[in-house]
Amino acid sequence: MDDRKHMGVARDDALIPVADTLSEMSESYTRFIGSIVAEIRNQRISVVLSANVGMICLYWKIGKAIMNLQENECWGARFIDRMSFDLKKAFPDMSGFSPRNISYMRKFSECWPDFEIVEQIAARIPWRANRLLIDRLHDAESRIWYARKALENGWSSTVLDLQIQSGLKERSGKSINNFSVALPPDDSDMAIQVFKDPYLFDFLGTDIPRREAEIEKELTEHIQKFLLELGNGFAFVGRQFHLEVAGQDYYIDLLFYHLKLRCYVVVELKACDFEPAFIGQVNMYQNVVNDLLRHPDDKPTIGLLLVKGKNRTVVEYSLTGYKNPIGVAEWKDQMLKALPDELKSSLPTIEEIEKELQK
Repeated sequence: MDDRKHMGVARDDALIPVADTLSEMSESYTRFIGSIVAEIRNQRISVVLSANVGMICLYWKIGKAIMNLQENECWGARFIDRMSFDLKKAFPDMSGFSPRNISYMRKFSECWPDFEIVEQIAARIPWRANRLLIDRLHDAESRIWYARKALENGWSSTVLDLQIQSGLKERSGKSINNFSVALPPDDSDMAIQVFKDPYLFDFLGTDIPRREAEIEKELTEHIQKFLLELGNGFAFVGRQFHLEVAGQDYYIDLLFYHLKLRCYVVVELKACDFEPAFIGQVNMYQNVVNDLLRHPDDKPTIGLLLVKGKNRTVVEYSLTGYKNPIGVAEWKDQMLKALPDELKSSLPTIEEIEKELQK
């Protein structure tokens, strides 16, 4: 009896029998699987030396080869099963050749048709993150945008998923501000991208605070979540930061320092809709910080006013004439509830802060 009739092909945890139609593969498949085996052997050294980049580039090439072959051959799902079986047999010490993962390889090459972009971006984030981009996003522009952000900020796959679900791309650069007139062009462009609208606070609970002090307390008690929502580069300086001016006491709701912008960021929270007078308060705090705290090498302090609601036209008129850079955005009380264990990897460490400030 031919033992091949009793062989099985692994599909994740289950075994499916190899049908008689697959026991005698066509000559074109034999050539195809031979070329894939040769490519994997050639790439194994580079895969070991540069595990992620080499592996993902290899996956792209396998996926591209499958796409090219399927354009000329009428092979269905069983083809992937047989391919998985043959690759596992040829490389028993290598993982990643399940039918499901091979299907992802094909989809990956379809979603990223330009290999040069794959090398520059997609291959430099984990394969799990790439699979997430394939599953969650349906256009190339969004996949490239989130892949770049994941690469720039060192996001884990879990953090990347949180950012996609919160619609970070749609919120980034959307605050109403006067950055273009208050900052040099390069600083203005960066500041616009750093600040967003709205900011999503999921940790306020179902009983939404009605006073600024309650919001501040919640934000500082959940500072890691708040820093994640603010974005990479923010370092927390203090809550109710004390300023003394002409014998009078003033308190900044939240004070941060941004490592890339190289400036202090004054955050003022309001549990109500925008009012023009709020801009004057933020502006005064910025002037005092610039005078008392700002180092000669620091850039001008930026103000961020977070309100429960706003009218764009009223905000734009209110900002007119102010020389300090100020952004206005809404805060909302809905986001995701899960805080990933990997969160700390996306926040600046003390060593990173000291290193940045010494440059």
